[in-house]
Amino acid sequence: MRVYFDNAATTPLDPEVMKEMYKVMENQFGNPSSIHAHGREARTLIERSRKTIAGLLHTSPAEIFFTSSGTEADNTAIRCGIIDHNITHAITSPIEHHAVLHTLEAMEKAGLIKLSLVNIDSKGAVDYDHLETLLKENERSFVSIMHANNEIGTLSDMERIGDLCEAYNAIYHCDTVQTMGHYQHDLSKLKAHFLVCAGHKLHGPKGVGFLHINHKIKIKPFIYGGAQERNMRGGTENIYGIVGLAKALEMAYGEMEQHQNHIQGLKTYMMEQLIANVPGVGFNGETDPDKSLYTVLNVAFPEMEMSDMLLFNLDIAGISASGGSACSSGSDIGSHVLTAIGASSSRPSVRFSFSKYNTKEEVDFVVAKVRELCAVNV
Repeated sequence: MRVYFDNAATTPLDPEVMKEMYKVMENQFGNPSSIHAHGREARTLIERSRKTIAGLLHTSPAEIFFTSSGTEADNTAIRCGIIDHNITHAITSPIEHHAVLHTLEAMEKAGLIKLSLVNIDSKGAVDYDHLETLLKENERSFVSIMHANNEIGTLSDMERIGDLCEAYNAIYHCDTVQTMGHYQHDLSKLKAHFLVCAGHKLHGPKGVGFLHINHKIKIKPFIYGGAQERNMRGGTENIYGIVGLAKALEMAYGEMEQHQNHIQGLKTYMMEQLIANVPGVGFNGETDPDKSLYTVLNVAFPEMEMSDMLLFNLDIAGISASGGSACSSGSDIGSHVLTAIGASSSRPSVRFSFSKYNTKEEVDFVVAKVRELCAVNV
């Protein structure tokens, strides 16, 4: 048996998405920038996809810009949002994805900004009072705080952050890579300037994503070239990927409640079974269903010999998962997220992340294997 519990890294491509993409690959090969019939057909597919996505998110198609990835979208929002608006102060959290953290750190190192890290608690939750203090202390800030952490699943309050940013005239960028297609996002109400999506996190294809840019903010291109994406992103569009992304998001919205209930049930069941079968087990991050991403469960196992081999042993046992431990003192190796929340560096941690395709039988299989490994390594 082989179990895939690493859906936060990437999800399997839905067969219906694959069919939609294959039809395009087979029949529409034109360059969407060409004015002849083949090009117009390709352009129609892109604009139809843009309209589908915008409709699901309650926004205008003019606010959706296709990219190659969530990382590109994050970089575009951060670099262009800061430079084009002459921002000299940025606020983020210490547990952001490296697409955000490394970008902001590079800009600080280049002398473009001063970077402040908002306080978080032991579960990774943002200290909103500290965020407001940082906003008060600076004339205008760029705020980048993700909706759900990709390692521990803790959710931020997007509405509250949006209100704070509006009150202090800050620009708000939110990395929604882990939650797009898993939660409803009503962009007609949300006070965010930038949101980000990566297709492969919601059973769509790799190599495509989008950046939502609120009409209230204007930026220059991050990638220069042709006039693609209304002069905002040079480079011939990935038609197959864009069509697949739109189909995946459309399916996700249509099945969202059903899949939320199923996946949250798996997560809760796995927590119960681990507590019952693995003495000393714990969980990193928030576990309250209202405050935690339902697709992610970060498990802190008891101290054991050769703890650094746990993921390898899980792989040998037929289980695909990811994780590690907090960084040891003086070492950069390990999880910056677990280090930031004060997790023990001596306890191995594993992120199990679920999708609509996972089952209770797979949870039982994983718990049984984990129990064996922990018993062997004590």
